[in-house]
Amino acid sequence: MKISFFELDIQEGKVKYNDEIIIKLTEKFEPKKISPFFAEFKEADFINADCIAVAKDKLLDFLIMDMEKVDNRIANTNDPAEKAALLKCQQYLEKEIPACDIDFTEEEYIKIKELAPLSLKPTLIIDGSVDINDLIAKAFAKAGMMFFYTAGKPEVRSWPVKKGSDAVTCAGKIHSDLARGFIKAEVVNFKDFETVHNMQEAKTSGFVKLVDKDHVIEYGDMLDIRFNV
Repeated sequence: MKISFFELDIQEGKVKYNDEIIIKLTEKFEPKKISPFFAEFKEADFINADCIAVAKDKLLDFLIMDMEKVDNRIANTNDPAEKAALLKCQQYLEKEIPACDIDFTEEEYIKIKELAPLSLKPTLIIDGSVDINDLIAKAFAKAGMMFFYTAGKPEVRSWPVKKGSDAVTCAGKIHSDLARGFIKAEVVNFKDFETVHNMQEAKTSGFVKLVDKDHVIEYGDMLDIRFNV
């Protein structure tokens, strides 16, 4: 995930997310390799960002860039539907509400997305000092992202994915072959796995589910993909 920031005291670069689940899985499996998640922070690189973090007292300065864009488009469009959507966006921006937090209809959203205001991206408003790992967690929530996990003796790893993703999508995140040859997935949530000693005990306790490709994966789910290519 790329997080752009505006008027915040943050250093640019990659930061490891201190994930409690990764830490506990590492204690259980003692793997040869640990692959935690790293977020990349870049100042004012809004175009390439997955999420934007803005200091609360500088929010207006940030939104002015969108206001100017919207104002110019209002003056030049001949599309009544687009103009109505833009006027709605303008009203909220003037109240210092980012475009991502405006309740657009599907049609309005399509019109606004064409203009691509910066704050249509997931925009976090930060009041005061911020803990970097807390910021990463908030950015994930704002962007509708979550982690699932793979764990074993060779490696413990976290995988970022959109909330609501199904098992085959998550399999493809690990490797395209796993999605192409997907048969089933064994799934156990970490909350259940934490109460047992190992995967065999999780299975005998009934915590492990065998699911199809359309099964929706939840935050904290641990996956083992059965496939054939």
